Amino acid sequence: MTAFSRAALVLFLMLGTLFMAGGCVYRPTIQQGNLLKTEDVDQITTGMTRSQVRYVLGTPMIADPFNPQRWDYVYFLRRGRQSKEDRAHFVVWFEGDKVSRVEKPLLSYSPKADTSPPPATAGADVARDPPPPPSIKQPQPDARKPAGTR
Repeated sequence: MTAFSRAALVLFLMLGTLFMAGGCVYRPTIQQGNLLKTEDVDQITTGMTRSQVRYVLGTPMIADPFNPQRWDYVYFLRRGRQSKEDRAHFVVWFEGDKVSRVEKPLLSYSPKADTSPPPATAGADVARDPPPPPSIKQPQPDARKPAGTR
């Protein structure tokens, strides 16, 4: 074997090893922002004070120093190697110290992972409570009693 072919073989093996190890890189789940519940968002109404909004939703993710009349609650979630990103954005506008209006854009998905439109249900812009674990039995209606009686 010549020195050139030996060097080429070593280079080929090193590049192959590097290429194979590149797929083993851990990508953590990245979660940033305010995870809001639908019930909490629905409590925000016009006329509430800043302290009441902060009590219900927490400190806003973005409080713009150039526009102190706007609070942005932003949420972002990317799970590991998935290209789908979950985003939510909730905006509270103030006039003075009172809420003047709120904006609830829908949850958006990355077009690479999901080509279907986002759900058009009310309150889809915030996270929902997860369903109960399967080990917890849900109360079932009693089939022996007629409907409407206790």
